[in-house]
Amino acid sequence: MQNNKENFLVAQFGKTVGLKGELKLNLHTDFPEQFFKGRVLKTQRGNLEIEEYNPKRALIKIVGYNNPEDARVLTNTKIYSTEDETREYCNLKEGQYFWFDLIGCSVVEDDEVLGLIKDIQRLPQGDYFLVDTNAKLVGGKFAKSFLLPYLPNFIKSVDIASKKIIATGAKDILEAS
Repeated sequence: MQNNKENFLVAQFGKTVGLKGELKLNLHTDFPEQFFKGRVLKTQRGNLEIEEYNPKRALIKIVGYNNPEDARVLTNTKIYSTEDETREYCNLKEGQYFWFDLIGCSVVEDDEVLGLIKDIQRLPQGDYFLVDTNAKLVGGKFAKSFLLPYLPNFIKSVDIASKKIIATGAKDILEAS
């Protein structure tokens, strides 16, 4: 997920479909429920209001774009959401976290801080934390950063309030990096 402090990339308009100005919606989020009739989307073209959204077909229609010729100008337009909007429109299940809450958390194993989560990378095998290694460990000939799988056998607990993730096996991964 590409982001900055204010906005998070959540989707991008694809090609036009049909005769009414519908567009394919390419999601960059795990929360399609944030796209609903009447929602105003923030884009690089300005604000756009959703007229219809069909999640099963991944099609979206925007108010005022009523034919393929008009809608075509929206192709490849990126759609952004703020942290507040994300919290309002996206419902987390038990054990789920927003990426922006995880970034900046320290990774701790056996009371040793291994580093801070700088980013999260979505790879075909799953999600991975990109961890900037603690400066003391880098001085001890460890890699400056490493990838930690976001899997239950590596991540034992997450405490967003204290910005701390308890891990196991992470130091082995760091040593092998």
